[in-house]
Amino acid sequence: MFSNDLICNILEYLNKNINKEITIDELSMLFYFNKTYIMKKFKKELKVSIHEYINAMKIYNSLLYFKEDNYILGIAFRNGFNSLEYFSETFKKYIGVSPAIYRKYINYKNITAKQEEKILEGVNTIANIKSNASNYLNHRRVSVSGYVKKLSKFD
Repeated sequence: MFSNDLICNILEYLNKNINKEITIDELSMLFYFNKTYIMKKFKKELKVSIHEYINAMKIYNSLLYFKEDNYILGIAFRNGFNSLEYFSETFKKYIGVSPAIYRKYINYKNITAKQEEKILEGVNTIANIKSNASNYLNHRRVSVSGYVKKLSKFD
């Protein structure tokens, strides 16, 4: 079964602009569909809401910076969060612990077994969201013009 072109286009847009503030109204204007339709279709196709996808990808991307950036506020801003409070709240929602506890984990400092379990579960959850979106994009129907372009490479 092929993926929906609208949802693929939205995913591509979100992935390219993940560190910016993205609103449903903006998506509605960009893709010429009612925002309610977009939200329902996205949720139906990917099993997560647009907001959940955006936040999960921002947190996923932020994990990469914990080794190299000593400032959690810098990590938050670099990944499109406008406040440390919202970043911390979102981080804890997806990873299960605060950014400070995660930093301890990354730096091999003492944390509890329960905290480590929450971290591993949270990272696995957002990695699955990312993987599902990638798989969804990989099942996009190739357009006739795309197919012709692919064939012309071999001439």
